Amino acid sequence: MKIGCPKEIKPQEFRVGITPNAAQEAVLHGHEVLIETSAGMGAGFTDADYVAAGAKIVESAEAVFAAAELIVKVKEPQPVERARLRQGQVLFTYLHLAPDPEQTADLLKSGATCIAYETVTDRMGGLPLLAPMSEVAGRLAPQVGAWTLQKANGGRGVLLGGVPGVGPAKVLVIGGGVVGTHAARVASGMGADVTVLDRSLPRLRYLDDVFGREFKTSYASAGNIAELITLADMVIGAVLVPGAAAPKLISRAQLKTMKPGAALVDVAIDQGGCFETSHATTHQDPIYEVDGVLHYCVANMPGAVARTSTIALGNATLPFMLALADKGWKKACADDAHLLAGLNVHAGKLTYAAVGEALGLPSITPQAALAM
Repeated sequence: MKIGCPKEIKPQEFRVGITPNAAQEAVLHGHEVLIETSAGMGAGFTDADYVAAGAKIVESAEAVFAAAELIVKVKEPQPVERARLRQGQVLFTYLHLAPDPEQTADLLKSGATCIAYETVTDRMGGLPLLAPMSEVAGRLAPQVGAWTLQKANGGRGVLLGGVPGVGPAKVLVIGGGVVGTHAARVASGMGADVTVLDRSLPRLRYLDDVFGREFKTSYASAGNIAELITLADMVIGAVLVPGAAAPKLISRAQLKTMKPGAALVDVAIDQGGCFETSHATTHQDPIYEVDGVLHYCVANMPGAVARTSTIALGNATLPFMLALADKGWKKACADDAHLLAGLNVHAGKLTYAAVGEALGLPSITPQAALAM
């Protein structure tokens, strides 16, 4: 199979969909790997690295899309990329369709088969291709939140860990999954007073058993959230409903109850954001203020640490990419129900129910798509 990897064109996106090591594995499996020139530079991989791995360097994204049967990316395809997709082509990348009707419409129109990293599952009920970036984003969240809190950036002027004689900042993490756990660990390690909220009592017990007094836990009821945000210097939104739009947990009216200069870090922004006042920002212009509260809503946070993120993501996607290339998408998905869960669009049909519900569109089951 011809596997193509174009350079990412979303603003300040420095990751790349295929590492040289992944390219080498694919070549060893008998596939042809086409890499757009300089696609890996943002992550520290040169064209020479790919050539040494057995890949071929292609001069343009147009040429990659025209030649490849399987397109492997990181971020959702931008409008110019969506226009290059064709029927029968397979796209393997993050999609986040639930808050994005325009992208969904374009992918349906293309006739391509689109498999989303964020809805591929595993035997434990986890999301193995989302987890590495969730780990990165979770660990970054307190770091960028601490920067947002600096007075020069419009924040409260609070140091996360405090100093002797001055108490630490209060950090509220909403969501105790992968993002929330990593965010809480780092914020606690920076010396902050951290509380993690979740609606799963088994998850709260797990966090308490594993981390003990490293941070506090509490139940994520609406009343509890409303009370605790009034005390917080930083709130990290770390909720996820797989494939669906994120629930709105803090309303605009509630911002007035928060401390002036407090920071909201919305890690759920790829799925529409979990604060009512959230809208996507970029690394170039990451924060904005609403009613005295600062919002950090960068939609590709892991892109800031592109090399770490690219290698972590490549480690996770490689087995699935090889399965798609070795077997073709249909047999690979038929053989692996967890990969089949990643199928979001096929031949003009939406195949993920949560996206259909979010956008008010009809959908078919992925099993029905296999039978088409």
